[in-house]
Amino acid sequence: MYSSNKSSLPISLIAIDGHGGSGKSTLANLLADKLQAQIIHTDDFAGWDNPLNWWPLVIERVFEPIKNGEKLLNYPRSKWWETHNPEPVVNQSVTPIMILEGVSSLRKEFRPYISYGIFIDTPLEICLQRGFERDKGQDGKSDEEIRQMWGQWYKDEEAYIERDNPKEFADLVADGTKSFDETSEKVAEWVKGL
Repeated sequence: MYSSNKSSLPISLIAIDGHGGSGKSTLANLLADKLQAQIIHTDDFAGWDNPLNWWPLVIERVFEPIKNGEKLLNYPRSKWWETHNPEPVVNQSVTPIMILEGVSSLRKEFRPYISYGIFIDTPLEICLQRGFERDKGQDGKSDEEIRQMWGQWYKDEEAYIERDNPKEFADLVADGTKSFDETSEKVAEWVKGL
């Protein structure tokens, strides 16, 4: 379990990790509404050619500005994500509670900034199906091309999970096959204790 009191940020940062298609965005949206928090999507930094090596950009463009007292984040969005969100730049207010959502959000390099970590545990077959359904037809790619991209993506994810073991460092492991109501209540209780 990760020690929740070691964040070097002047805000509370909740990190939500898990495989692609595990339910991270769903939980992040639920928590953002419940906690009046802003969401930082790691997909804004990632790309198929650079799926997990973007992390220095998050430290440089998100964590360090917050640490230095910035009240507004401003950073370019990865071109990879423009099919889902065409805005080329993210302009986001810093709130007392922020949520970092995406694969590798609990990576070792981010742990000094994290206040509370959640890992969503979802069987890979379900993740693959969800991811395929979400990304089907993206950028005019065929179903087979999407399956191939997801196959490579999971190899990269597995290497990260083996290296950083995010589930072990999470404060909470959530079942991605069930409703997130109970999970969101547990996180809300943690926030009340701040």
